[in-house]
Formats: sequence, C-alpha cells, structure tokens
Amino acid sequence: MGRTVTVATCALNQWALDFDGNLARIFKSKGAARLLGYGCSDHYYESDTLLHSFEVLAKLLESPATQDIICDVGMPVMCRNVRYNCRVIFLNKKILLIRPKMILANAGNYRELRWFTPWSRARRVEEYFLPRMIQEVTGQETVPFGDAVLATKDTCLGSEICEELWAPNSPHIEMGLDGVEIFTNSSGSHHVLRKAHTRVDLVNSATAKNGGIYILANQKGCDGDRLYYDGCAMISMNGDTIAQGSQFSLNDVEVLVATLDLEDVRSYRAEISSRNLVASKVNSYPRIKVNFALSCSDDVCVSTCEPIKWRYYSPEEEISLGPACWLWDYLRRSNQAGFLLPLSGGIDSSATACIVYSMCRQVCLAVKNGSKLCVRPCPSNQKPSQSVGPDFRSSRLRLWGFGQL
Repeated sequence: MGRTVTVATCALNQWALDFDGNLARIFKSKGAARLLGYGCSDHYYESDTLLHSFEVLAKLLESPATQDIICDVGMPVMCRNVRYNCRVIFLNKKILLIRPKMILANAGNYRELRWFTPWSRARRVEEYFLPRMIQEVTGQETVPFGDAVLATKDTCLGSEICEELWAPNSPHIEMGLDGVEIFTNSSGSHHVLRKAHTRVDLVNSATAKNGGIYILANQKGCDGDRLYYDGCAMISMNGDTIAQGSQFSLNDVEVLVATLDLEDVRSYRAEISSRNLVASKVNSYPRIKVNFALSCSDDVCVSTCEPIKWRYYSPEEEISLGPACWLWDYLRRSNQAGFLLPLSGGIDSSATACIVYSMCRQVCLAVKNGSKLCVRPCPSNQKPSQSVGPDFRSSRLRLWGFGQL
C-alpha cells in the first residue's frame, strides 16, 4: 500500500515582467512559482501581461521537465471580463484546476484590490474557456475554475494563496476538515523585522490544529519594487517544521524537498476528537478527480524526513542581512558598478556604510560557495584584475565611491 509522498517547494528570485527569465528559473526549480513576478503594478491592466503569461504557461505545459509532476504556478487570469489572481495547477499537459484568490491583501504595502477581484463563491466551480494557444497544447476546451480541491488516487490536495493563510477564516481550516491532507501556498510576503516568526507560527499552527502537510513557497529578491521578499520557503507536517529554506540568500533558485508519510497525518487526525466532531458537519468541497498517485505501491523501504528546529536570526542579524540582500539585488538589476555614498559623518551614512559592508561580505561568501550569479562582468573602465573577488575586505571599496559633504 503506497503511503509516502515526495513534495517540493521553492523560493525564486522572480523579476516583474521578465517572462523568459522567470520561465528559466521555474524550469530550474520545478516547483510552485509566479510566471511574471509579483510587483507588476498597473501592468496588470494590460492585455499583453495576460497574453505573455499564457504563452509562458504553454511552454511549461509542453516541457518534458514538468511531466509526472503536479505543478502549481501563479498568474493573472481574466474570467468573464473580471481579473483574478490565480493558481494554475496542471499535470502531464492537462490543466486540472484554476483556483482564484479569495482573500486579497490590501493593507500596508499591498493593494491587490486595485488590480484584482476576490473570488466570492465559496465551494463553487464553473467552466473556464481556455485560450486557443492553450487548447492546442492540452486538448482541453474548458477547465474547472473556482474553489475546489484535487482528489488523487491516494490523497487530497488543496491550495490557498498568500494572504489567505493570514486571514481569520483561512481556507485550509475547512479544507482540512473536509479531508484535504496536503496544502500548498505560494506567497509574496516581504521582509519585515521578525515577520518570519509570525509566518512560521501560522504554518505550523495550521497543521498542529488540523493535521496535514503544508507546503509554503515565497518569493525572494526585490522583484521590481522597493520591497524585499525574503524567501523562507518551508514544509510543515502536524505542527512540526520538516524543511526550512534560507531567509537571506543571493541565489536565484532554492528548492526544498521532503518525503513524508500520509499515515502520520491520518493517525494524527484520528486522535483529535474535537476536530473529528467538527469535520462530520462541514460542507464538502467540489472534488476534481485526478487519475494519478503521488505515492508508489512499493514504498516499505522508503525513508521519511524527520522534524527539524527552525533557526531564527536575531534582530541585529536581520537588520544586517535583509537590506544588504536588497542592495545587491537592486545593484545587479540596474546593471550598475557600485554605489556613491556621501559621507556626512552622521548616523545615516555610517549605517549605510555598514549595510554595504554586509552586502560585500554576503556577495563574496556566495562567490566562495560557487554561486555564478554573484560574479558580475567588469565595467568597460575597469581592469579584469579589479573585479570582485572572494576577499570582501579587498573588494568592498571597488563597489562604492565616497563623497565628503
């Protein structure tokens, strides 16, 4: 009897409207991702943004790299002339479900209601007519669009999107009560001091109260905006962290993989009497039947992953690393050679100098660890011998200029 499943999540440094680059990073990860980045702002209003998103989706559907894997990608979709923020879930050149976001982020730095409309029909599914370019690949004319879950041969999967995890009526609550065992969440959660603690607690508490496997993907990098998305992808089961992604990393692609036992979820839920009493009264979700199994029939000797303890950064480390990673991401995206820092002698310029020092240190450590993304070509006015090397003490002065006020 098959019961072990292998799941994966990722943190990708996606660039707003960089469709080709984003596609390459998705191929490298083979996980959950956004096709066009998150911070597209008013470009979401443009028809070309929707068109290019479907063009990238067609390439993903056709690729041999996505075969025999249930893939979950994010993109805007217009249904009946209403624009939704959606997850597109597909398998073997067939779209299984387009799941629109039901709770939009519209506080602080987020204003999704400017570009999208929340899906308000809970547990309702309708037919969505695919564009012709997608029909030619999938052979499907329509696909399910709405609030539903996927029922494979061996388990049940549900999806929620970013802000829905933070809401008081998160979809994973009633999905779990209705038998969903694996939850996916693709987020665009930016770095705020100590926010990682809250994010991890939300995921672990979701699986602690209701049981299940929770797979969280989060964007990383500056995307094209003033915010820094800090990754921190994770996999949780039954209240425990199984896999932890890095919070501050200069790598464009990071993938987490875990092999887990579905029987652990079922036995955990069976012991929670209060949960089972509520589950007996819950309204059922529409189930999309999928002729596919995540487990294999002979998995007796397959080892599973054990819980780990999450390693948090101190506030001082977050202050040092977060802005430093943003500076490097912004520098390489703008294709500049360095920074000009006016030295007034005050606390602002001194703090900025410390952060750039931290940035140089992170870059050189990444180069030392074999990262090719941090090896930038020399500007035309710089000799090759002056390029950034593994010794950050000797290279940091070549990344910035000083000006005395």
